[in-house]
Amino acid sequence: MVCSVRTLGITGIRGNGVMAECFISNGLPGFDIVGLPDAAVKEARERVRAAVKSSGLRFPVSRITVNLAPASQKKAGTHYDLPILLSILAASGEVRKPAPGDAFLGEVSLDGKLRGVSGVLPMALAAKQEGVKRLFVPAQNAAEATLARGPVIIPVHTVEELVRGLNGEIELPEEPVWVPAGSGDPGPDFKDVLGQENVKRALEVAAAGSHNILLIGPPGSGKSMLSKRLPSILPDMTWEESLEVSQIYSVMGLLTAKEPLVTRRPFRGPHHTVSNAGLVGGGSNPKPGEISMAHKGVLFLDELPEFRKDSLDLMRQPLEDGVVTISRASGSVTYPAEFMMVCAMNPCKCGWHGDPSGRCRCSEQSVESYQSRISGPMLDRIDIMVEVSAVHFDELRTRAEAEPSAKIKERVNAARQIQNSRYGVKSGMCNARMGPEELRAFCALSNESAELMRQAFDAMGLTARSYDRILKVARTIADLDGSRDIEPMHLAEAIQYRAVRLGNR
Repeated sequence: MVCSVRTLGITGIRGNGVMAECFISNGLPGFDIVGLPDAAVKEARERVRAAVKSSGLRFPVSRITVNLAPASQKKAGTHYDLPILLSILAASGEVRKPAPGDAFLGEVSLDGKLRGVSGVLPMALAAKQEGVKRLFVPAQNAAEATLARGPVIIPVHTVEELVRGLNGEIELPEEPVWVPAGSGDPGPDFKDVLGQENVKRALEVAAAGSHNILLIGPPGSGKSMLSKRLPSILPDMTWEESLEVSQIYSVMGLLTAKEPLVTRRPFRGPHHTVSNAGLVGGGSNPKPGEISMAHKGVLFLDELPEFRKDSLDLMRQPLEDGVVTISRASGSVTYPAEFMMVCAMNPCKCGWHGDPSGRCRCSEQSVESYQSRISGPMLDRIDIMVEVSAVHFDELRTRAEAEPSAKIKERVNAARQIQNSRYGVKSGMCNARMGPEELRAFCALSNESAELMRQAFDAMGLTARSYDRILKVARTIADLDGSRDIEPMHLAEAIQYRAVRLGNR
């Protein structure tokens, strides 16, 4: 007898429909799984057999063949356990054949309980597109699956419970749609930072337009402290952005039953020893890297020159395209990577080059060698460069409280709302992602501004890319000012953020 049970697979962060087909025939007892299964899927044979017997059900002593269709597509993960088990029970008559609109996924334990799996959200979204009416998932993943707002989600705790529900002995309740309780703790606040007003302004501009920014200054000047407070002023995420980011975290198994949706923009700060695969993604079964985990959020690279040069150069294309494609012999996977890069570095190896105290003893050659670890093309992709000077004693002793993050965030949100109106909320575009058409339409310069730009272009030796990035930053500054047009003062501030020179560049 042949029985088919609907389930779902996942490639990258995109789900797809899969059919578990079971054929039970006479002959020597055996259990084979075909359809390009990986090691985890092949091991399902032992888990399924033990789970069936532990649940008080009869496991057929026959020749069993399970095919995961389409057979040309590689199958990976433990979520195929439940559909494989159910197809065998349905083929042997232990349970009623599932309805055509039902789909199942989940890992089974040896005692018949269901364990949570990763990637449920993208699979639930695929189930919605596939026309699935009811989706049966482990209870641990039920809240996450409801975010797809598609099929009815049925949480399952044990195999026995599922069998009794399908046979009509008990009623399986639906999972209510999960609703976020609030935005949660905003994290460290800018009110704790004394002084550094010019740096706070630069970070505000960067947050409003999602611009890449580089902070350069001596040790203890507050570069890391300021960067780690950036999430507190980032604009609120739209529903579409939260769903897109949550799919990445779902694939990585980082969502929980209590918090199945990412509601705050990610802030990722990998150590400088991170591998290439850890940074941009990879592996035999390619997984997202830090740049994808920072999608729609911040990637913080502290001690930038200490990162491997080849690792930094790997980010050049994702910074431009907003996606990263990982190719392997078995195929290629594309992950989103629209992140705001925030970097911090010392001006030299000892950290005190250019400081008024004169404590730096590095030679000019040493300084140039240290700064040249960052390639010119990489620097060209940074929109804002700002020097972070050491804080003076009088600023540390002041009792006046600095401006809190909440007020700064209000201005950032207002600027981002202008951008949403300009490009469309669902597009998810911000000023840093403007293309040639948007630049021509929204970054037109007056004669006075054009002359200012010409002088800066010649004096600073700008490239075409840096020219475009100055226009994008100027557009963001104008949005913060509530101005329809880019005025000369907006352009002058944007040019100022490109005035920092590194080494001989």
